[in-house]
Amino acid sequence: MDMFKRVPITEQDPKERATNFDEVCLGYTEEEAMAEASRCLQCKHHPCVGNCPVSIDIPRFIKHIAEGEFEQAAHVLAEYSALPAVCGRVCPQEEQCEKVCVRGIKGEAVSIGKLERFAADWAREHNVEVGKTKEKNGFKVAVIGSGPAGVTCAGDLAKEGYDVTIFEALHETGGVLVYGIPEFRLPKDKVVKPEIENLKKLGVKIETNVIIGRTVTIDSLIEEEGFDAVFVGSGAGLPKFMGIPGENLNGVFSANEFLTRNNLMKAFREDHDTPIKVGDKVAVIGGGNVAMDAARTALRLGADVWIVYRRTEKELPARVEEVHHAMEEGVKFELLTSPVEVIGNEDGWVKAIRCQRMELGEPDKSGRRRPKPIEGSEFEFDVDTVIMALGTSPNPLIASTTEGLEVNERKCIIADESGQTTREGVFSGGDAVTGSATVILAMGAGKKAAESIDKYIKEKNSQSSNA
Repeated sequence: MDMFKRVPITEQDPKERATNFDEVCLGYTEEEAMAEASRCLQCKHHPCVGNCPVSIDIPRFIKHIAEGEFEQAAHVLAEYSALPAVCGRVCPQEEQCEKVCVRGIKGEAVSIGKLERFAADWAREHNVEVGKTKEKNGFKVAVIGSGPAGVTCAGDLAKEGYDVTIFEALHETGGVLVYGIPEFRLPKDKVVKPEIENLKKLGVKIETNVIIGRTVTIDSLIEEEGFDAVFVGSGAGLPKFMGIPGENLNGVFSANEFLTRNNLMKAFREDHDTPIKVGDKVAVIGGGNVAMDAARTALRLGADVWIVYRRTEKELPARVEEVHHAMEEGVKFELLTSPVEVIGNEDGWVKAIRCQRMELGEPDKSGRRRPKPIEGSEFEFDVDTVIMALGTSPNPLIASTTEGLEVNERKCIIADESGQTTREGVFSGGDAVTGSATVILAMGAGKKAAESIDKYIKEKNSQSSNA
């Protein structure tokens, strides 16, 4: 075995997987996982831990795998993460733990994400019970949203003995994990639902179809229902558009709507009646992970698909793995290209988009070179569906119906590093605070907020006891 190279992981053939919604990556076998884990140097300073948003003891769980102690590895993961099988699949490890792996200095970094996935999957397949809770302490916490931030916050507080209730606006639990990420990247029945069941085993109660700001308010949760603190992890589900002519034509989707219909409402399955018009030729505007998800979904539904992105491949914000998979499967890329108009037919449906070629100028505030149009470079190409994958912002409903809860100019809830908002007893984290970001960063925010809520309630109780 070459200790400088990763153990390869088996994937579905690109031509085959482009026609189905089965998971692309098939995971490590026990033997492969042990071989890959043995590449870990168990170095003294373990920088991988410091670069993990939830501070998983990575060397410890990997050592257990190397020694064939798979159940122990799962228990280590459960100490730090409520969603290890999810994170092992969708988190950008190449920009976090694996980026600073010492083994990667003279070779390829240890495949930390794939090993996390292996340990979590092994535990599920072997019915291993993970997670322990302390005795109930008599305090109640409400968690708004059942996405990565909310689930993490709820799980950590339940382990500390809190009576936790999650309020979810949709009819299924999981937030972006169920409505945003496609089945071929994150199987819902196999992965997401068991992780939610683990949460319920910790004693967390979940109420679906509850829209905070309409069904109940944060004020009523605190003042009438007696919750000692509230965590807002409602995500960022409000889609952004370009503001170009023709965006209101039939056949223009936000990526949110397109993916929700497919993932949560199962439009891709013949035994479901969810309506969706995919068309023969689809243009996806944007270059992030959501754009790749939308493009690869449309491809599987039978369309020819183009990603239209205004910078080069080097600047694509999506994970390298997702871009690679999209290209393998047959998604075409129109780079250094920006739409200026969506063109419709006489019936009000999309028939083409007009674009212009771009070139990269000086860097902007983000450090990326700013794209600028090339004069006289406009062109059209025929499409019958346009999917806008340009990012999202938080829905303003919760803040607008909560006394003292302030937002910034981007409509994001204002919270400090601990998660404390401008309203006492109300904490927030994840996309509701930062705008659209990654699953693992949302989990990190949920974890930090759980610690802050625990401290807040204990200090408040101590003060009232001494009064």
